Amino acid sequence: MSAAGAMVVALDGTVLVVAQPSLQRDLAASLTQVQWTSTGYMVAVAALLVVAGRLGDRYGHRRMLFAGVLGFAAASAGIALAPAIGWVIGLRVLQGVFGALLQPSTLALLRLAYPADRLGTAIAVRTGAIGVAGAAGPVVGGVVVAELGWRTVFVLQVPIAVLIAALTLAVRTPRPQGSVRTRLDLTGAALLTVVLALGVHTLAGVPGHGWTAGPTLLGFLAVAGLSAVFAAHERRAAHPIVPAAVARSLPVTASMLLLLAVTSGVFGALFAVTFVLQQGLGLGPLAAGVRLLPVTVVMVLGAPVAAAAVRRHGPRRTAVAGTALAALGVACVARLGPDGSWAATGAAFALVGAGFAAVMVTATGTVVGDAPARYAGVVGGLKQTVMNIGPSLGIAVAAGVTAVEAPATGSALGSTLPVMAGLVVLGLLPASLLPAGPAPRPTAQPAAEAGDA
Repeated sequence: MSAAGAMVVALDGTVLVVAQPSLQRDLAASLTQVQWTSTGYMVAVAALLVVAGRLGDRYGHRRMLFAGVLGFAAASAGIALAPAIGWVIGLRVLQGVFGALLQPSTLALLRLAYPADRLGTAIAVRTGAIGVAGAAGPVVGGVVVAELGWRTVFVLQVPIAVLIAALTLAVRTPRPQGSVRTRLDLTGAALLTVVLALGVHTLAGVPGHGWTAGPTLLGFLAVAGLSAVFAAHERRAAHPIVPAAVARSLPVTASMLLLLAVTSGVFGALFAVTFVLQQGLGLGPLAAGVRLLPVTVVMVLGAPVAAAAVRRHGPRRTAVAGTALAALGVACVARLGPDGSWAATGAAFALVGAGFAAVMVTATGTVVGDAPARYAGVVGGLKQTVMNIGPSLGIAVAAGVTAVEAPATGSALGSTLPVMAGLVVLGLLPASLLPAGPAPRPTAQPAAEAGDA
């Protein structure tokens, strides 16, 4: 159920990329309007993930997942019937709201359902499922759009989401011990929502405006000011959005910083390479996707290996090794160039996939497993927020470096990939702060929790 919910969201994002050109022609939309079908969704998701996780901790994660997938399905049906691009953009934003409701719950339910020694395996399955969805999305989307049109992409999401909603009602999960309903801090929730929405929107605009443009500088200045206001409010709040047990957890903080660094570098590198493959070498989206396929394949295959490594060697060693592999892979791609041989390029991308799988499984398991179960939704929301901000930051940096260097050097990549490798290397510091020992064996607590079901 958790993996299926995560797959729906991942599949939606990758399929939409393939459907956008047809959508643009059919609705006579501008490029900016088409971009907002993605940007609007991304801003809505990132802004509401933590608040949605907090709501799940208060009202129950099954309820949030149920409401999220049904709302997601309704928005998808609306997009399939949309008469104009404005409707598509508005419904995509609404779809992002419901996507935010369901995503933290997919992680929180794992935290409640599995003991410590089995949590890593469950997270590995979830990670692999997301990888499969990411790889299948462009292929499935290409076939569906070519044969049936872009609207069918959204029609197909409806029965899948309804099936997940039915499974959500059928599956029972234990309630966390010590679970109490606390009042939701509406002021803190509003401040955090605005900060995250403005931050992601500003990052998404960097490739178009540049880092030194007025909108970018004003956006980051507003984010900094509002972040300071939010932090001051959280210190005074009786029931902060991010509880002290989560905010003061070194493993949780280190995992978040690790994910931010590695996702920034990896997604920035993939953005740069994909750009060159399509614009520089003239490959189509499907051909370019095939070149990058080793990343996803090895990520799927490597997720259970990473879970086993965490159990045997502990989060710290696994995360450090994964970060080093990902950085090495990006550095190898930089040396080969986008027109390198299939074997050499595939091997470099395989290193990226293996390292990324190790980081994802380790950091996710640490985030979800370290915090108290009653705050599983909050930590799930924080993790998913980082997974939205990291790629946006990496793409913004990659686009900025490429824009500065391309006119002067005539190269579409230049030092872009080495910079991306440097971002990944920054993850070694937080990785070294993760717990050193293997995951603890379960005690009597899981049995007690199961009895509460």
